[in-house]
Amino acid sequence: MFGGIAFMIPGPGSLTNGPPKDVPPPTPINLPRCCPQVSDRDGPGVQGPASGKPPAALTSVLQGIVRPTDVAISHLEALRTHVIPDAAPSQIIPDPAFIPDFDAWHALSADDAHATNESTRRRLNTGNLSPGCQTYLERRRELSIPNEAAYRTIRRIPPPKGQPQARLGNAYEFYRHLELFTSFWEDTSKPPAKPEAKTGPSAGEGNGENGAASEGGKNPEESSGAPGFYRTGAGHQMPPDYRQNMVTAFLKLVTYDFTCNVSAPRTEPRLHITSRSSTGTPRSSYFTSGCTFIFRTPGTREAARAGIVEGPLAAVSARHTTSFPDPNSAERGSTPPGADRESTLDLARELVAALITAQHRAREGRVEKRIGENAWWCTKPRWGGGPGGPIGREVEMLSGADETIGDKDAPPSEAALPPQPSSSSLPRSPSSSSSMSLPQRPFSRPSALPIPGGDSGGSSKGAKRLKKSGNHPMYDNYRMVRPPAPTWDKKTRYEAIGRARGADYDDIFVVSTVLHHVSIVRVRVPDRLLAVLDGEPDNGRSWGRLEVWRSPWFDFFKVEERVQAMQLVWCMMAYMMREQPGKQQGAEGPKEEPARSQGDVKMTGA
Repeated sequence: MFGGIAFMIPGPGSLTNGPPKDVPPPTPINLPRCCPQVSDRDGPGVQGPASGKPPAALTSVLQGIVRPTDVAISHLEALRTHVIPDAAPSQIIPDPAFIPDFDAWHALSADDAHATNESTRRRLNTGNLSPGCQTYLERRRELSIPNEAAYRTIRRIPPPKGQPQARLGNAYEFYRHLELFTSFWEDTSKPPAKPEAKTGPSAGEGNGENGAASEGGKNPEESSGAPGFYRTGAGHQMPPDYRQNMVTAFLKLVTYDFTCNVSAPRTEPRLHITSRSSTGTPRSSYFTSGCTFIFRTPGTREAARAGIVEGPLAAVSARHTTSFPDPNSAERGSTPPGADRESTLDLARELVAALITAQHRAREGRVEKRIGENAWWCTKPRWGGGPGGPIGREVEMLSGADETIGDKDAPPSEAALPPQPSSSSLPRSPSSSSSMSLPQRPFSRPSALPIPGGDSGGSSKGAKRLKKSGNHPMYDNYRMVRPPAPTWDKKTRYEAIGRARGADYDDIFVVSTVLHHVSIVRVRVPDRLLAVLDGEPDNGRSWGRLEVWRSPWFDFFKVEERVQAMQLVWCMMAYMMREQPGKQQGAEGPKEEPARSQGDVKMTGA
């Protein structure tokens, strides 16, 4: 029935013999560059920048942000953010012992990898063994498939003569989402177009696909007679879900082998901020984020089927900003690198995702305290405590769909009452003399209201329609006086998995994605900073620094760079899922059991 609108849905690429003529110019690839620095001599208890007075409270500074455009470099300085760009894997991973010798693994043959696989596996905190070199080499082989060969498998195009069909294996979902990117982004794995190449005048400069297709004898699609695929849109026109789905499929290549998964939270991720006012009443606010998380899968099958997750281990932040300025552009003038608004806002979003993850991991062993619990505005009725009158469609139920009333709290007028029959119009009967002496009812139920336990005639359809639409429960919920909805997920077992023992900080990993690039970020969040965000006095930035290590940006289109990103994700998962003495889930799962009804019987010793 929807076959007639198929032309409205843009395909993954245009199946034509040449580039289209109305392709918008490609989106320039400029990555964010915001790297605030804090000197080592600026320790805790720093003074204000100019007046020498103590700085303003951190919570007051953050709660002054009303909209995203209000974020400035001063807010990052209030957090004392110190960014180390282009960090090496030994700097990003806290313990270099969990960085395997990948070069030695690459030199192994298939038989040698099978023989040494067990020796490269380590015990995880779930009681299972980590994947070894054999699994890594398989993932590396799958990610090393050329893009064109993978696209042919996705598009079900026969391979060139004399070449086998590419076997994508576990990376099928990744290449499927990467192929969708080619409709909006240039494939950077291809050489740029030559000046003498005859391409469409409006196909955009630097089109890698068009340049590769124009080289005679070098394009396998042209040699095999298969139609060419070209970019049909710009990068800023790509739907946001494409980027989120691709990074999720990329992470699942590694996280599954470490008994983890990437999933969206059931409740909105919020960074809660509480400040103490002069009156002593706390002021609570929050920042939202669209990040997802890497959770650990529970050890029992019943808990996994119930949707229970453990963690989170790390955050996944996919941003959709494409308007980062060119660092080499002359328009920047005297502006220092990384001080532009878009780069500052992008770093702030990464820090919000990291702080949210730190707050979630700090919930281990704690009970949720809802905002406004036992407060007067959550326990006492407002507006004088009156019950109020009908609202919304309840007014229509009382007065009729085509009639309006002036005051919803006033009693029904006499004109709204049905006329009473006169005594002269009633037939006389021997038994009517006694019945006529009874007093008449002064009010009858309006025809629009259904009679309890009976039939309401023609208005029953309207009453049923209102009941099915959920209006009355919505109005009842509006009249209730109660605290806001809980923000903790009931099916999440909050736990600081992989945290260093006895440390006063928590290392938070954020998988950051912009454009078609990915970067691994480690943020060291001090416990003192979380306490300040929870309402404790900061005492002149007593948490020290918020250190951030960022890896280089890896391009998903380039084989060698996405393999390097996979290696870094492998090291991150190996470190976070390492076995720690005295804190092990065990192969039999956690001690907590699913809830049973009172009628269940637990058999022991059978």
